[in-house]
Amino acid sequence: MDTTTHLDHTHDAGLASWVESAHGHAQFPIQNLPMGVFAAGATARIGCAIGDQVLDLAAALSAGLLPDVDTQTARAVTGESLNAWMALSAPQRRSLRIDISRLLEAGSYTGAIAQRHGGAILRAQEDCQMLLPAQVGDYTDYYAGIHHAYNCGVIFRPEQPLQPNYKHLPVAYHGRASSLVPSGVPVHRPSGQVRVETASGPQAAFQPTARLDYELELAIWVGPGNALAVPIDIAQAAEHVAGFGLLNDWSARDIQAWESAPLGPFQGKNFMTSVSPWVITSDAMAPFRAARMPRQATDPTPLPYLDDAGDAAGGGLSIALEVHLSTRRMRAAGLPPQRLSQGDASALWWTPAQMVAHHTAGGSNLRPGDLFGSGTISMPDGQECGCLLEMTHGGKRPVHLPDGEVRSFLEDGDEVTLRGTCRREGFVSIGFGECRAEVRG
Repeated sequence: MDTTTHLDHTHDAGLASWVESAHGHAQFPIQNLPMGVFAAGATARIGCAIGDQVLDLAAALSAGLLPDVDTQTARAVTGESLNAWMALSAPQRRSLRIDISRLLEAGSYTGAIAQRHGGAILRAQEDCQMLLPAQVGDYTDYYAGIHHAYNCGVIFRPEQPLQPNYKHLPVAYHGRASSLVPSGVPVHRPSGQVRVETASGPQAAFQPTARLDYELELAIWVGPGNALAVPIDIAQAAEHVAGFGLLNDWSARDIQAWESAPLGPFQGKNFMTSVSPWVITSDAMAPFRAARMPRQATDPTPLPYLDDAGDAAGGGLSIALEVHLSTRRMRAAGLPPQRLSQGDASALWWTPAQMVAHHTAGGSNLRPGDLFGSGTISMPDGQECGCLLEMTHGGKRPVHLPDGEVRSFLEDGDEVTLRGTCRREGFVSIGFGECRAEVRG
């Protein structure tokens, strides 16, 4: 797999759009063109973000502004979810991106015609209710953030922070697809069974979580799937990823700790997971590919089904990530959100292609619109942590906010926002929008 071959005119830094708000837009310049689903009255429609507007793809097709789109692709972008678009082949998705770019480009023949239809094909983002991009059949949460895994290991297993299997295989668990929600939906503090200390010793109790946490992750959207018992080869696995977003895997740490022996997370995780609404396409990410995390001489070489020279050279992602917190008191005082941490997706030990290959290696079948979480992304040496569990060392070292408030874990009224930005010299920066939710009691 050669990830550099898909750079084309759509990534040109000199490309400009006739949509004025796209000029210098921090998130959605014409070089981005993410896909999403928005509500239009009682129906859902597929759109593409451009500046502070949304290009209504069904309206553009109806107006004859995408004449080169094939029949299958046209059907895929006039539905009510991105599942059919995700099911398209990588060349089909790439061709659609080129057609949309040409439609929105200032000075192009198609762009000049499209500009005259502007009011009929564009909608202001502030007037659009964004929905989940796809109907998610299955959701798998990986644990590929090695620094997060190590930091948590130091808290719970200081004698062996990383489990012996960690550098051999992409560790994951199956999550709950039904409780995935788009950015903006509040998270309600869950109740569950926890361990409490009493005068007569530890007891089980059912109560609201006192240790609600966020997790900074990437959303990885699956494109074309595979047949049952037919694994996806690592060399082709990247073509089975349609795009990326931001994901907050909310965690009730006290519920999680009590239930996780001997199995994995269940009620400590399944109450809600937030996902950003815009899918940053794999093609938009072409300039921002990176080598996978380097291995030391003492680290195991990936087994052949997880090893590919092209993926090693360019299967990683360079995405600057941030977590911001706004408390109820901060908002009342007119204070801006406080940045809690920052990191980069290049700190993932396993690439998206390796996740796809491993997921299917035993015969599991992926389907278009399935979702992976990357695992919490933290940076080395405990300096920038992707969750409060790490940041506060299990609640023992609280975070002090500028207004004097203190947090070990999240309180009611706290609002957490995740953001992501891609930057590279010679290319226009693109953004991921945001993944945001407020904690409710």
